[in-house]
Amino acid sequence: MFSFSLKAMAATAVLLTGMTTAHADVTLRGASMFDEEHAFTKTLREFERLVAENYDGDVSFDLRLNGELGVESDYVTYLNQGVAVDYTILAPSNMAVFSESIPLMDMPFLFRDLEHWNAVLSSDALKPLEEDLREAAGIVIVGYHGGGVRNLASAEPISNMKELAGHRMRVMGAPIQAQTFSAVGAAPSAIAYNEVYNAIQTGVIAGFENEAASIQNLKFYEVAPHISLTQHTITVRPIVMSAKIFDGLPADLQAAIMTAGAEAGAFGRALESGQDGEKLQAMLDAGQIEVHEFEGREKMLELVQPVQDAYAAELGATELLENIRGM
Repeated sequence: MFSFSLKAMAATAVLLTGMTTAHADVTLRGASMFDEEHAFTKTLREFERLVAENYDGDVSFDLRLNGELGVESDYVTYLNQGVAVDYTILAPSNMAVFSESIPLMDMPFLFRDLEHWNAVLSSDALKPLEEDLREAAGIVIVGYHGGGVRNLASAEPISNMKELAGHRMRVMGAPIQAQTFSAVGAAPSAIAYNEVYNAIQTGVIAGFENEAASIQNLKFYEVAPHISLTQHTITVRPIVMSAKIFDGLPADLQAAIMTAGAEAGAFGRALESGQDGEKLQAMLDAGQIEVHEFEGREKMLELVQPVQDAYAAELGATELLENIRGM
């Protein structure tokens, strides 16, 4: 009788614990390297709003801004471990430490134009990369932000292939980034994002590549005022969550997150692609930058394609690359 009572009490405790967990308030922790005015942060705010709107339970958000929790490479580690950061927006190249294939979605010269870029991100074309990232890194892609057009930013003007030759520039950590810019004659090196300003200022590098929003937001124009319109990348910036956190959430909250991620991604893509030209023009009007047309983009495309093909083949992603090109 005594044994039976203990079992009954234990079963009741399990039931009560399950009920408590199912109805517990949830707080999700987010991170952005930027302030409230940046497109990343605005997209994350929209994501939060949509999650709350689509979920019947109680969910709150603790989004830390202005790099309070570090830089993107830190966020990747936190997401993988399920600590400190539950959701954010990341450049694919910063996730290459766990998933070698994920930078393919952010490969320079992958998209023909904004229409092609948006068609790919609105489809299931990148599903194999999403699955690899989840398995290898424990990171779930819930939506796609992006839309910034990346150009070269440098201390001195660069307007053609000759001036690009030997240009010491910062690139993101994924090998495909360095391979691409090496193929067009530059001298790329991977430097932490928060060290770029000082590295240009001290002459360690002569420039980097980025979109207008980041150049403006972090005042990179102070050390790299020359913008060369290479238009080599239309950014893909996944909205991501830690799989360890996501998998522990109620099923209806998971569904709300996936719905919110898709809708917030579309919101963010429209926002950033629309703002990109405006921010470039604003810096030009303020006398903060000089813009240079780049002669020889067709030659760049010719030099880069074999690098893309080899990279995709190495990853077993030749079919994926061909599908993207064919869309």
